[in-house]
Amino acid sequence: MPSAELKGKVAWITGGGSGIGLAGAQALAAAGAHVVISGRTASTNESGLAALKKFGSAEARLLDVGDRAAVEKTAAEIEKGHGRIDILVTSAGTNIGGGKRNLKTMSLDGWDDVVRINLNGLFYCCYAVLPGMRARKDGVIINISSWAGRYATPLTGPAYNATKRGVIALTESINMEEWPNGIRATSILPGEVATPIMEKRPVPPSKEERARMSQPEDFGNAILFIATMPARACVNELIISPTANRLHPRGIEEPKN
Repeated sequence: MPSAELKGKVAWITGGGSGIGLAGAQALAAAGAHVVISGRTASTNESGLAALKKFGSAEARLLDVGDRAAVEKTAAEIEKGHGRIDILVTSAGTNIGGGKRNLKTMSLDGWDDVVRINLNGLFYCCYAVLPGMRARKDGVIINISSWAGRYATPLTGPAYNATKRGVIALTESINMEEWPNGIRATSILPGEVATPIMEKRPVPPSKEERARMSQPEDFGNAILFIATMPARACVNELIISPTANRLHPRGIEEPKN
């Protein structure tokens, strides 16, 4: 049964049909929030909503966060229907697939698509919820950045690295400007997580490699932790990596006896 910890709260989670977004949605719904997930693929929204409804009150909306007008419309509809958006989790994200994400192989179209979703789309969502949060003098924004946003890697490529670093800077700006309005923002920086985006890597990780990675539910717990902190406390940044973190500059070195 859902707890009453977030009873009466409304949470909007972009990219909420799978991966980190869905795990966060499940944790918030189980804590009593009404959760709205959005994503640009109808089938993913439907399967995510079916899984989410086992945890609590939820709905799904089709949305491409890179479409500014659609973001504005979706935020307005959620606020009209429920009177508020208390928690925003921006989990929608992408990277260039097909092994063409580095400077020698990437296209400008690939760059533009990653910027459109990871940075512009994320900003549109933050911008859309701020007026209502200001009016209520309360709000939590949780932006999903990346380990690559703090420690750029060749594996993820310059478009992903740049946009995820931009997410950190945007989150810092929200906290600098909006704290008098009771608004708190967090950047979560995941290392490798076994989510569907792994399929876009030039060589998708094996089942064994994915088992060693962080799992979506690890981040569902982190999102719930942040969302339920007292209003006096702001988690500015949270970095979570697998214990076996292959993204360290030297990579993973197996013990030698």
